[in-house]
Amino acid sequence: MASAETTLLEAGTGNQVRITRIEVQGVMRRRLLDLGFVPGNRIEVLQKSPLGDPIAFRVNNTTIALRSEESSQIWGERIGE
Repeated sequence: MASAETTLLEAGTGNQVRITRIEVQGVMRRRLLDLGFVPGNRIEVLQKSPLGDPIAFRVNNTTIALRSEESSQIWGERIGE
């Protein structure tokens, strides 16, 4: 049963998300794709900073921190619980 689409910014700590689309453009889009933020890939939300920015994600066994600006433009479906 597929869940509703959400942004990485809205996904809670500990959730896993399978990326469905990336709305980031330009050089940052290329960088995110190179880091593993590609459609179909599984991302885990590790930790949000006290003020909410940046947010740490696990991608391909690597921890990557993104600003809210980028996190709000990456969409996916929550998986597992």
